[in-house]
Amino acid sequence: PVHRLKVRAEISEPRVRFGPIDLRGHFGVLAGQNVWIETPAGAVIERRDEARQFFPGGRRRLWWDALDQTYFVGYALWNYLVFPALLLRHDISWTPLSPTVLEAFFQPNVPTHCEVQRFHFDRATHLLRRHDYTAEVFGAWARAANVVLEHSQWEGIPYPAQRQVTPRRRDGRLRIFPVLVWIVVHEWQLVS
Repeated sequence: PVHRLKVRAEISEPRVRFGPIDLRGHFGVLAGQNVWIETPAGAVIERRDEARQFFPGGRRRLWWDALDQTYFVGYALWNYLVFPALLLRHDISWTPLSPTVLEAFFQPNVPTHCEVQRFHFDRATHLLRRHDYTAEVFGAWARAANVVLEHSQWEGIPYPAQRQVTPRRRDGRLRIFPVLVWIVVHEWQLVS
């Protein structure tokens, strides 16, 4: 299904608000490892603290509730939308593996896909081209490649405007099928 979301992500901390997530117009919020669902006016309806501790396993192997979905979508959006500001965080260590590949080591306090991730950059433009990770909330088998297909600009600042996520082979090579997630950013801007 196609969903159009309005997203506001904080650069300085893992915090994102997005929605609508249902027909009633509710919004999902991620703040660190905590998530909640709120009305458009901001009244909290349902909350789960330390959401990561519930993944994977239990009923989550069969189905996710709205708070599970809010956690996954929230941290994924925050990671994708605030990059390259992640490069400046003190709780993420970066190691160059080649002139075009950086490996990131995320501390447990940072909500993200997995502890070790790789970011591939275009040699000529230095823009992000691919982000490799394992979506551990699904399981250790959920190796993915998040490929940036197109960049756009807002006031001279480039941002990934179109991405697709596909499975990744054990050796790191991309699989072209199935497309697991397709993301199109229609409008992006920095606000204070």
